[in-house]
Amino acid sequence: QVQVVESGGGLVQPGGSLRLSCRTSVFGSFIKFNNMSWYRQAPGEERELVASTTGMSSPIYADSAKGRFTISRDDAKHTVLLQMDSLIPADTAVYYCSVNVQWDAFTRGDYWGQGTQVTVSS
Repeated sequence: QVQVVESGGGLVQPGGSLRLSCRTSVFGSFIKFNNMSWYRQAPGEERELVASTTGMSSPIYADSAKGRFTISRDDAKHTVLLQMDSLIPADTAVYYCSVNVQWDAFTRGDYWGQGTQVTVSS
C-alpha cells in the first residue's frame, strides 16, 4: 500500500508562483517508483495530465504547462515537486499527485493523493 499526500496549494494572484509537494509512504518492499505525475481537474472538466517524470528521461508537460511549470523528483525520499510560475486563472484546479510503484518484476500499481486546491485569482 502507498499513501500519497499533496501539499502546497492555496490562493495566489495571477503572475504568482506556487510549489506543490507530493510525499509518499510505502508499506512493504518494492523495487522502485516508475512514473511520478501531477494531474489537475478544474470544475466541470475532466482530469488532465500536467506533468510527468520517470526519472530516466526528460519530463513531459502539457502544452499549457510548458515553460511555466517544472516537475522534479527525489528518488531517495520518494517525493515529487511541481514548481508553478506565471500562474494564470486557467490554472485554477485541484491538483493531484499520482505515482506508479513497481512492487516486483511482474506487479505495479497506481496510487493517488486526495488533491490540493490551487486558486489563481486577483
